[in-house]
Amino acid sequence: MASTYGTLFRVATWGESHGGGIGVVVDGCPPRLPLSVEDIQRDLDRRRPGQSRLTTQRQEGDEAEILSGVFEGRTLGSPIAVLVRNADARPEAYEHLKDVYRPSHADFTYDAKYGARNWQGGGRASARETVGRVAAGAIARRLLADAAGIEVLAWVSRVHTIGSTVDSGFVTLEQVEADPSRCPDPDAAAAMTFAIEDARRNGDSLGGIVTCVARNVPVGLGEPVFDRLEADLAKGMLSLPAVKGFDIGAGFDAVAMTGLEHNDPFVPGADGPTTASNRSGGVQGGISNGADVLFRVAFKPTATISSPQETVDTDNNPVTLEASGRHDPCVLPRAVPMVESMALLTLADHWLRQQATDVLGD
Repeated sequence: MASTYGTLFRVATWGESHGGGIGVVVDGCPPRLPLSVEDIQRDLDRRRPGQSRLTTQRQEGDEAEILSGVFEGRTLGSPIAVLVRNADARPEAYEHLKDVYRPSHADFTYDAKYGARNWQGGGRASARETVGRVAAGAIARRLLADAAGIEVLAWVSRVHTIGSTVDSGFVTLEQVEADPSRCPDPDAAAAMTFAIEDARRNGDSLGGIVTCVARNVPVGLGEPVFDRLEADLAKGMLSLPAVKGFDIGAGFDAVAMTGLEHNDPFVPGADGPTTASNRSGGVQGGISNGADVLFRVAFKPTATISSPQETVDTDNNPVTLEASGRHDPCVLPRAVPMVESMALLTLADHWLRQQATDVLGD
């Protein structure tokens, strides 16, 4: 079962939802990078459960412990291990699901593939696995900010049928964090909050879209043919739980455009050619062109709902499932730092790969 990601900036996550803890090992981070547990904790606090009335009420502090790879506030160049202990695990709450396949979960497919599964909250298939990704993403965030001035920011742009209209070039972290929905559009945020709470009351769930922008990305990240920047971003995003779609720039809207409408004209810039528009989403030919890298990630409605559903047990007998326990009626607010983390990990990996290319070129 593969649990690694990246080529030069490599991460391996480990742990189960209701086990002793969750963690990550980051290999390939350069030495002498200033790094503290607070750098990691900031992003974990944005991902943790129980942070608002819109999320699961599982109470986890998600306090990070750096076990290796950092000495006197700086990275050593050796593997960085981060541990987050599970404090509010309740495996007994899943006893009634031991022999039942939950609709739209990984229960059946894991069982069919491996002949064994962790039925306590889904094990590795649980979104709790993303704790390790977010911790690693925080390290990548520090690297990219210090070394290249790259900023990655995501926000909720749609929940169910409620969309927002904001200028991606001007959205700030403060605007995103101003509302529990993590939508920087106040009017849309209020409507999203009402819809999510209504879905919870009705025993249902909602999906939506997270938009992400990476600013100050230098020209040259990404490698044709198979390691195109948008291909690796898509892989990272589609590896997140509940993600069902990815598009970049104009994305699927481009099919309704002509070439003349979609092309991004080049114009002279202060530091060389730049584009007058950004329908390419900052990537052309699989390589970053210096514009903002802008993409969207579609999340399905949360699979765990409290309404009765028809399914089968492990002996293929029909049963009616009424799930209980703690779950998000909408994953979008907590998915924001998850999307950021996978973008950061992808960009950090490609940034290091480009440094190697530049060195060899000189």
